[in-house]
Amino acid sequence: MTLFPRSCGVLLHPTSLPGRYGIGDLGANAFRFVDWLEETGQSIWQVLPLGPTSYGDSPYQTLSAFAGNPNLISLDLLVKAGYLTANDLVDVPAFPENTVDYGWIIPYHNEKLSIAYNRFVGSASAADKAAYAEWCQQEASWLDDFALFAALKSYFGGAPWVSWPEQGLVRYENASLAKARETRAREIDEQRFRQWLFFKQWLAVKAYANEKGIRLFGDIPIFVAHDSSDVWANQAMYYLHEDGNPSVIAGVPPDYFSPTGQRWGNPLYRWGKMKQTGYTWWIERFKAILSLVDYIRIDHFRGFEAYWEIPATEKTAINGRWVPGPGHDFFKTVEDALGELPIIAEDLGVITEGVESLRDDFGLPGMKVLQFAWSDPKNVFLPHNHIPNCVVYSGTHDNNTT
Repeated sequence: MTLFPRSCGVLLHPTSLPGRYGIGDLGANAFRFVDWLEETGQSIWQVLPLGPTSYGDSPYQTLSAFAGNPNLISLDLLVKAGYLTANDLVDVPAFPENTVDYGWIIPYHNEKLSIAYNRFVGSASAADKAAYAEWCQQEASWLDDFALFAALKSYFGGAPWVSWPEQGLVRYENASLAKARETRAREIDEQRFRQWLFFKQWLAVKAYANEKGIRLFGDIPIFVAHDSSDVWANQAMYYLHEDGNPSVIAGVPPDYFSPTGQRWGNPLYRWGKMKQTGYTWWIERFKAILSLVDYIRIDHFRGFEAYWEIPATEKTAINGRWVPGPGHDFFKTVEDALGELPIIAEDLGVITEGVESLRDDFGLPGMKVLQFAWSDPKNVFLPHNHIPNCVVYSGTHDNNTT
């Protein structure tokens, strides 16, 4: 059976589901959307990255490559679970109906999730507490660092980790970490609890969708945010200065749409060091996302063949250079560890023969976007020019809604 049978579906991030708490969540309307997909003959639900967003609220710049976004936790389901009461939710503000006001919804959700945590600690059943403890142990490889990072970031008023006042914490030194784990123990545990809630709710949605023949299609950005637990806890794997700031950053070169290119600001991987570890962090990242979804879209796939490196001191992307990526060796190593990969390559932008070879040698479908098609009869995005093994979109999250 092919990994990618002919299918159709909808790209809808959960934040866009309707709901009364200012943002879509993993409650009843997520299940209703699955029902709608089934009723209309769809078999794919694609989402954007599910991680916890920070400054700018973009799902492509998250605090962790492994954690979930606690703002997606359904408060109504927490009432059913006994962690909130109906009275806890009588004060719902008049949130905007058509947009998400993150500055408004985040404090509200944080308040309710803290109430849920306190009730869990005080009165949860022994079975719930045992399930929580077991899950924390299973996910400790990423969860412990993320929970500490999130607790410290909150304690320091949301400041980026390079700006924290204690240098031992900035440098991820064991003595400082041990002290922080002791002094911030309750806040750390609350961050773990929020992740447990997210994963429980998301996996319930996935199980329901899969039962109805709907496959979930996730998204991995190739680069991670500098202000993330991934970079903070693995500083040797990135090109950073002694103070923790990036020496070089990611982006794309100038083109027709942007005469100065795009300066994304993500730190760049030390691919040589990652290779020495057998790409362990990446393998764990793929394993983690594949526990949540059935397919993965890799954002900026071409960066595995070659990526645009920009000195961090540059204000634009003009003075960057192409640097070879890990290429075939990377995907061969990951495939050897995990088997055939259900990956779709986001192969838009500056695509070379090398990028096409990397995509095709591993049998990865590429992408076609119809909104990019209407220029000349030879445009590769026009339907009569599509090649086999591709995913066709009317538009993506980067386009106006179609």
